[in-house]
Amino acid sequence: MNKTELCQKLYDLQDLKYRDMQIRIIPGAEPASVIGVRTPELRSIAAEMLKAGDYGTFLEALPHKFFEENQLHAFIISGIKDFDECMAELEKFLPFVDNWATCDQMSPKVFRKHRKALLEQIKEWIKSDEPYTVRFGVKMLMEHFLDEDYDPVCPGMAAALRSDDYYVNMMIAWYFATGLAKQYESFLPFIEERRLDAWTHKKAIQKSVESRRLTDEQKQYLKQLK
Repeated sequence: MNKTELCQKLYDLQDLKYRDMQIRIIPGAEPASVIGVRTPELRSIAAEMLKAGDYGTFLEALPHKFFEENQLHAFIISGIKDFDECMAELEKFLPFVDNWATCDQMSPKVFRKHRKALLEQIKEWIKSDEPYTVRFGVKMLMEHFLDEDYDPVCPGMAAALRSDDYYVNMMIAWYFATGLAKQYESFLPFIEERRLDAWTHKKAIQKSVESRRLTDEQKQYLKQLK
């Protein structure tokens, strides 16, 4: 599928009401850059391109013009089965990620089999000057290192981060709220010792209190730590 065919396919799937909603919720989105294609449709196109193996030219065509192209790019990367190829394409794409939606919907399945190498890469991502690269790194900590592969070094990595970017700090808060739900005893000292910046500390507690995964007793204690 060449670029002209792809753009035509995207416009054929356009939903103008959905487009208007997307423009409202994606910060800084230029109306002309949003076509208005729903996520399931984009995932379907990505699956077709992955199955056909003809996505290479599209992935090289950076930067993209449309938000939907970035979303499609994220979904293709998420489906690449070879770890080295996936990581190489991700490294090329991350500097062009400029919104929370593209960042958060990118989740390579192959990472589940390569968590040791992934953790080393996360350490590099969270040092980046690009806010959505940092956000993606923290998101990967949350997705891959809070369950059977939990590593107690991880919360310290996130707690040490300092950023002026709302979307970075919100992801850190989300990570700590999820960590409190899954690894309460391990994450609690970071809240008790106020090792996050003040805004992120309060937001992590707020999100924890709103969670259904903590007990009422745990929530009451966290409220006292605001």
